[in-house]
Amino acid sequence: MNDKPTSLNADGISEPFSSDSVPWEEWSEGSRYGSKFRYLSGFGGANHVGVQLEELAPGMQSSLNHYHMLEEEQAFILEGEMTLRLGDKTYPMKAGDHVVFPAGQKVGHSFYNHSDAPCRFIMIGEKNPNEVVFYPETGRVGVRLMGEGYDRSAVMEYWQGADTERKNPK
Repeated sequence: MNDKPTSLNADGISEPFSSDSVPWEEWSEGSRYGSKFRYLSGFGGANHVGVQLEELAPGMQSSLNHYHMLEEEQAFILEGEMTLRLGDKTYPMKAGDHVVFPAGQKVGHSFYNHSDAPCRFIMIGEKNPNEVVFYPETGRVGVRLMGEGYDRSAVMEYWQGADTERKNPK
């Protein structure tokens, strides 16, 4: 049974809701990474598209630089400003700006709040259960279907580890 609040009524129908009724969730890793967010689509019972209202505090980075093989992501800035890191380039972003990260675009992206005020934005993305995410700086490869991460440099040949010599079955 799901104990999280939701907009689903007793009949399982998703009803309209105010974003203020969705609880804030927070995460952080060390002093560099972290944000708080309201997972709007989860609250509404969505299964295919993820939408969250995110707030990035001054001096914080939203995630490791990464790109998606199967999922598209988009961000729309509501208030404040921050810096988009896209590969080796950076772009200042402010309220009203929008960016799209198409699936398979092999350029890492992340956000950093360079300002002295929180930046609020909407993140929209797919929820593909087979997603593969690459992290160029660390070499990590995330495979959602398996719930695991792998070191991209640990490459193996197709036949590596296989017994390729015919043996008589007993």
